[in-house]
Amino acid sequence: MTALLGLEARLRLARLYLCTDARERQGDLADFLAEVLGGGVDVVQIWQQGLSEEVELAALEVARQAAQRHQALVAVNGSVALAARSRADVLHLDVADRRTAAARQAVHPHVLLGRSALDEQQVVEAARDAELDYFSFGPVFASPSKPDVPAAGLALVRAAATAAPVYDPASKPWFAVGGITADNLHQVLAAGARRVVVVSALTRAADPRAAAAKLSGALREAWRADPESVRYTFAASASSGRDR
Repeated sequence: MTALLGLEARLRLARLYLCTDARERQGDLADFLAEVLGGGVDVVQIWQQGLSEEVELAALEVARQAAQRHQALVAVNGSVALAARSRADVLHLDVADRRTAAARQAVHPHVLLGRSALDEQQVVEAARDAELDYFSFGPVFASPSKPDVPAAGLALVRAAATAAPVYDPASKPWFAVGGITADNLHQVLAAGARRVVVVSALTRAADPRAAAAKLSGALREAWRADPESVRYTFAASASSGRDR
């Protein structure tokens, strides 16, 4: 039986982070999450503009129940109040929200805190912010979920790998995001990423479990192929008893 890991260790060992809407049109959120989590998704965030708090809370509860079976994490987008009400594992702040110290004080001590970044300066700021547990950045490629935001390109992935070396246990975990699919993942990996956030690569997949398994498998293979990963994985596992 797999030992239960703490939240911080699970975040450090996470590779595949999914942002999904509440699947109201399809009416299949529970089934969809069961498929993608079974395929290897490590973090699930409910992300849908205009969603009422009560509907989002219900969707987060579905996500929490699904994630428990896989030791996956559930993330709330932006709302401190909703993070508290939903018993979320993660609160993810918008790129414009620099109030990380205030957010840290407002949430339960166990909640992990992340923030988005759009450019190299914001990546460096996030990497140095003592209140953050991780950060994400992009869009690396043009993203259908954010069509008005220009793609940052692979140079930003390389900048993040310099600011927060992936295999340095002192570095914050980071996720590349934006337009990443099974077809272009190799480019992101070659630029230095080992964790990614995806949206349409899974939410629009004909077979979500198979699509998740393909992405997850490629990420884990890239991780295992680097000798430095052994030291990092040991350090991450050892941190399971030191969570907030």
